[in-house]
Amino acid sequence: MSSKLKVAGWMAVGALTGVLATLQLQANARSSLSALPLEQIQQLVAVFDQIKRRYVEPVDEKKLITDAISGMVSGLDPHSQYFEKQALKEFIEGTSGKFVGLGIEVGMEDGLVKVISPIEDSPAFKAGLKSGDLIVRIDETAVRGLTLDQAVKRMRGDPDTKVNLSIYRKNESRSFPVTIIRKEILTKSVKAKVIEPGYAWLRVSQFQERTLDDFVARVEDLYRQDPNLKGLVLDMRNDPGGLLDRAIGVAAAFLPPDVEVVSTKGQMVEAAQSFRAVPRDYRRSPSSDPLRRLPAGFKNLPMVVLVNEGSASASEIVAGALQDHHRAIVMGAQTFGKASVQTPICLANEGVPLDKCPSPVLKITTARYYTPKGNSIQAKGITPDVLLDETAEGNVFAALRTREADLEKHLAGGKDDGKDDAARIKAREEARAKLEAEMAKRAEPPKPLPEFGSAEDFPLLQALNQLKGLPVVASKASSPDKAEAKTQ
Repeated sequence: MSSKLKVAGWMAVGALTGVLATLQLQANARSSLSALPLEQIQQLVAVFDQIKRRYVEPVDEKKLITDAISGMVSGLDPHSQYFEKQALKEFIEGTSGKFVGLGIEVGMEDGLVKVISPIEDSPAFKAGLKSGDLIVRIDETAVRGLTLDQAVKRMRGDPDTKVNLSIYRKNESRSFPVTIIRKEILTKSVKAKVIEPGYAWLRVSQFQERTLDDFVARVEDLYRQDPNLKGLVLDMRNDPGGLLDRAIGVAAAFLPPDVEVVSTKGQMVEAAQSFRAVPRDYRRSPSSDPLRRLPAGFKNLPMVVLVNEGSASASEIVAGALQDHHRAIVMGAQTFGKASVQTPICLANEGVPLDKCPSPVLKITTARYYTPKGNSIQAKGITPDVLLDETAEGNVFAALRTREADLEKHLAGGKDDGKDDAARIKAREEARAKLEAEMAKRAEPPKPLPEFGSAEDFPLLQALNQLKGLPVVASKASSPDKAEAKTQ
């Protein structure tokens, strides 16, 4: 190694040592530092130098370092992440419920982007887009061949800029162009409606900053429509999670005061916490408690919680708390199984809020969480009290859905989880292979599942039957004696 490289190497070692020392002091509050892997850090510097000098074409030094940091973080587990400017912006948008775009909830159908629902008063709503419309082209790019994420990124952009869409409206058998001006959109993560006299459906699609306020507002709307509610279905299917305090608030809306909602444990002393159904654990301002506006009797309203394989993280916290405290019957499918807590850290200044933080930001897993009974559901998920299929004919896509246990480098939930994981993975692979073989024999692809909350929503119909004391059609995959015991 040349003397120049040695100097550069030791300068890098010194800088890294200083950073790591600071982080260790802050994180562990120890009086002495554990030994740093100086030899490995020297190897990192040597590899950097070799790539810089020998790679087939010039490389960007900043990108090399960023990729090295990203690889180090992503190698920990599937949920730790290193954000620079654009990725940080998208992360903040995801948790704030604010973004610049068109204002449509979308999915995929036949390789095209399907409009599930335009957000009321959004640019897409005012432009006349309707549920069921298919987006064929975004500006000059054909949608077929894009992933949903790629299509969504093309529809988002800067405020007051134009996007040209080609729309196919199936029920009218016609195509037409539409030009929409992007605006800031406030998403609504809570929907609600009275399904029939006395029974309501309330859906939480994600836990964002506005979720608790929206939740209370929707409950107030339900009681205005029907002051004599006899039962409620809380629908958290495909809810990927979100903000912990918003989940605690939603759980607290149903639970007695001061009971535990969730607890956390991690390497740091401050990671060991118990979060309870009290205002200090969910409200953002000392003077405000949105739950005070809830109608009298709401806490005692009979309820069912609907979950599926896409219910993860914060939604599992709510389902687990309501199940452990015997406040609700949980119905549906085994949930995703993400029982870890991620903490975003502004590397420039840990005390700065994310929206004020100059990038980069480190989002790192700092704790596992446990249900009120002390159970870890990491890589397992919440087991419903009543297992349900997706349709009256059985499950269509369930075996194809990815869960935490399928993710590479996922955290184990406990000391015996290695054996459990192996058995679970084998069972899921067998189910997936069987389903793929069945689909290959079909002349036509299976029909898309009905929209959540619709009259054809089979799990919702079974949840209503549970509330009314009527027979429930349990999952064909569950054992007959188990299904019978849980539906009596």
